[in-house]
Amino acid sequence: MTNTQRGRTAGMRQLLHREVAGTIGLLADEQDFTAMRRYRSFTFPDHETYLRQVEGLLKSRAAIGGHTSIALFDPEEYAEFCAETGIEPDAPASRSRFTAELASAGPSIPYEGQPLSDLVPDLVEEAVRQATWEYATTLVSRVGPCPVCGEDVGRLAFARASYLVARVIDAIGDGTHHWVCSVPTGRETLHAVLHVDASEPGRVTLDETEAMELTTVLALAIVTRTPCGLVLRTTSPGRTARVYGWHLKDESLDPLTGAQVFDAYCVDADSGDLKAPDPHLDYCTAPDVADGDPEGRHRH
Repeated sequence: MTNTQRGRTAGMRQLLHREVAGTIGLLADEQDFTAMRRYRSFTFPDHETYLRQVEGLLKSRAAIGGHTSIALFDPEEYAEFCAETGIEPDAPASRSRFTAELASAGPSIPYEGQPLSDLVPDLVEEAVRQATWEYATTLVSRVGPCPVCGEDVGRLAFARASYLVARVIDAIGDGTHHWVCSVPTGRETLHAVLHVDASEPGRVTLDETEAMELTTVLALAIVTRTPCGLVLRTTSPGRTARVYGWHLKDESLDPLTGAQVFDAYCVDADSGDLKAPDPHLDYCTAPDVADGDPEGRHRH
């Protein structure tokens, strides 16, 4: 092979390298990093050095036009994966294989030049969102048929939740809306967030994945008859931001008064301590969510 041919081959490989998408399994916190230190083939001396090297790799790939996604690398899940597949955990190839699995099934976010200090919180939030959705979906699907009417209770609850979400969208009117749906479970409180852009009259834009997650969490509250709160913050040009709230009762959403919303907003959900009210918010009585389908509730 001549030098010209070698140069052409190397150039073509560089072009292909730019088109290969990659995924990095990131050890986001010190505890996870320490857990991986038990493997001799994992040779990074400390977490700070590891993060610096990861960021350098991300920048070098971005510099040549490469696309890289970041996923959270969980040492416990990695050990389970190696045990189930029968591969050696103390090997770089095994870590690469596990990362490939993360890329196909787990939550990930693309690297777009942002610092790791900004990327990690977004990645953790994405992982929490997916875990919440999977947990809620599993619980709803396990309910099974109603012993009285034989209907699939989980399916009915999801249909009812979808109906209520649509009714809230109809009731809140124009503006940009940020929803949070909260449902306490035996383990923790599940939260789902939905952003709705209704700033243009007659046009509503929302993220379908977020809508599915919020609907699923609301369906979980319906099927388990668990107390559930839905809080909405809305902004529109020329007006002070407003906050509304509803609580789930008998598979319907009852509006909270402005005073009730004020009380809920000014108490820390985790500690129960009082918080100062936000002077840039109006705490408003929520509009009624017109229930044109009262028979859609499962009564058995």
